Amino acid sequence: MKRPLYESSTQYKNWRYSPERLSQIRSTMNEAAVGVIRKTFEAYEPGSSSNVSFVNAHEEHLLVTFYVHKISQLCGHFRFPEEVEATATSYLKRFYLKNTVMDWHPKSVMLTALFLATKTTNNPISLDVYASHIPNTVASDVLNLEFLVAQSLAFEFAVWHTHRALWGIWLDIQNLPDSPPDISKTQGSIYDSALIHVRAARLTDAEFIYTPSQIALACISLTAPDLAKKWLESKENMPVPENRTDIPPRPSATTLFASIEAIKSIITNAGKVPDVEAVREVDRRLRTCKNPEKVVGTKAYLARKAEAEKKAEEKKNKKAEIQKATGAADTDPFGDPLSEPVKPGLVDYDDDDD
Repeated sequence: MKRPLYESSTQYKNWRYSPERLSQIRSTMNEAAVGVIRKTFEAYEPGSSSNVSFVNAHEEHLLVTFYVHKISQLCGHFRFPEEVEATATSYLKRFYLKNTVMDWHPKSVMLTALFLATKTTNNPISLDVYASHIPNTVASDVLNLEFLVAQSLAFEFAVWHTHRALWGIWLDIQNLPDSPPDISKTQGSIYDSALIHVRAARLTDAEFIYTPSQIALACISLTAPDLAKKWLESKENMPVPENRTDIPPRPSATTLFASIEAIKSIITNAGKVPDVEAVREVDRRLRTCKNPEKVVGTKAYLARKAEAEKKAEEKKNKKAEIQKATGAADTDPFGDPLSEPVKPGLVDYDDDDD
């Protein structure tokens, strides 16, 4: 049976979770990070971890959500298109399903995620220009985390967005049998209002749980529930040719309506910018519980740096020894030089025809 195109995407295969699974991932990662950081504190200053107030999983998520909102503000400043904003948002949220804010602060990751999104969506901007428009930021601040972000995304840069699904549904609504011919002009505010809900949905976990088209329909339903219901019913009543056995069966309207209502609830309850004072409190505590191995100048940072340099030197020496033993050091890594082909003469002096 032919599967929908979306189900062949890496987003469908690798970035979809249940609400319970999302909560478990964040809690487990937070507990593991606290354990590692506590041991690091104790290794260099015994007893120091007892005075540290570590952030919990909920507070980590709060901080990340705040910087998702900051992406929107930056995109407005640079006048980036909707595609860049939506992609950068997804990158940031996915990154923190693999990493903790106690290792990498969302402010730094946000800048890298946004710059990476400009490239993967084919909306490039000069790195120097980008960094110059952000206070207290230099080009290296952006580039230093780029590989880490890409690696955390498993190099899966393609994102299926809700705003695209919304536009597709809106065009389809205009083609319903009983839709007025000028619906795009007389009721254009429906689309604009739904797009506002789409942007609010980026502050939630909806994209990890539901498909872009489901979220888009829920956003229309928040604005014009009757219109959304009419469109959904038109799809349910659409006949399927008997010879098209490759088309998968449609879910029941009851199932779809239940999903739409659940998404609407998520957007209404969680699609809000976090309280600034609450975020400041989390950020203040984060300064004291940040992994000391990531803080430049600390004993843990210097020790880890020295260890990394030692390993790199050992690897380099080992490679040199292998090359010396095999005689590869004196050979050209690109292979032997190409010899000039012998060009045939213009006159064949050995012609025996005469």
